[in-house]
Amino acid sequence: MAFESLTNHELDLAREFVQYTGCNVFLTGKAGTGKTTFLHNLKGNTAKRMIVTAPTGVAAINAGGVTLHSFFQLSFGPFLPGGEASSKSRQRMFRFSKEKKRIIKSLDLLVIDEISMVRADLLDAVDAVLRQHRRNNLPFGGVQLLMIGDLHQLSPVAKLDEWQLLRRHYASVYFFSSHALEETDVVTIELQHIYRQSDARFIKLLNRVRDNCLNGAAIEALNQRYIKNFTPEEGQGYITLTTHNRGADDINETRLAALPGKAYRFGAEVSGDFPEHTFPAPGELVLKKEVQVMFLRNDASDEKRYFNGKIGKIKSISRQEIRIKYPGEVSEISITGNFNRRRGPFIRRSGQGKSSLP
Repeated sequence: MAFESLTNHELDLAREFVQYTGCNVFLTGKAGTGKTTFLHNLKGNTAKRMIVTAPTGVAAINAGGVTLHSFFQLSFGPFLPGGEASSKSRQRMFRFSKEKKRIIKSLDLLVIDEISMVRADLLDAVDAVLRQHRRNNLPFGGVQLLMIGDLHQLSPVAKLDEWQLLRRHYASVYFFSSHALEETDVVTIELQHIYRQSDARFIKLLNRVRDNCLNGAAIEALNQRYIKNFTPEEGQGYITLTTHNRGADDINETRLAALPGKAYRFGAEVSGDFPEHTFPAPGELVLKKEVQVMFLRNDASDEKRYFNGKIGKIKSISRQEIRIKYPGEVSEISITGNFNRRRGPFIRRSGQGKSSLP
């Protein structure tokens, strides 16, 4: 899907608003409608000075950006307008580096991906930082916002005690209840065309699940795919989707323990303010020969050897090199690095035929 395509009215409209106006834009749409593609194409096709952010480490990596907390140096606690937390956050603002202050002062466009996960108070904290450092009392210091996400997907997390504090200031925990955002006009553009799927019947089923309006016929159609007591044969490469990481970890650890041979341990290399609970993968990766793995990053080189979600098996492993074989491909891929310094590759163990969602 080309950025310049004239076949998608909503994408073209979003491009025009972002490129040629200062309006705040909320770009939304179902999964597979081109939101992420739009963002990646925007990076190379705009003259505006922009930064890309997201609420979590995984989302930031997928968007090719940084987390809101790390860039704006925000605490993970609630931001209460006029409260003690607000004062502490303002104190942290004065500890910005000269380079970060320069970036903020010259900023034209702030992109926030996965906006559905951003709490209202977090967006107000960003607003406070931008107003402070840009010395501009307009909402968000006069910076244009491009908010990308789907409100039918992941919602913001607010613990009970946090919401007890926030509810005195906000109508809801969602980003659209931000006081700063309420002071602005936001253009909402919903992408309609689904690129990821082409089966109209399947798309209709997915939409019924998404909208929580499954009827008897839809449930029957889904249940036709259910095979009772199904057990995949060895080497078929099935993955298991689980609702919680702990369930996936249990599957992976059981499969790994069943494999013979030496286990290699690779530790993550962490820089900056990156709390462990926001890691996109375990801080320590344990691998063996013949274990199935899934990549969590795209290959940035010209070879494009792997992509986020690609699955294969480790055929050989050492402290200097990991060689991975993919189903249907003749050659193996070599992943090299200074692993002796405990810096792991951008892969996640996914068991022998089992996996979790990253």
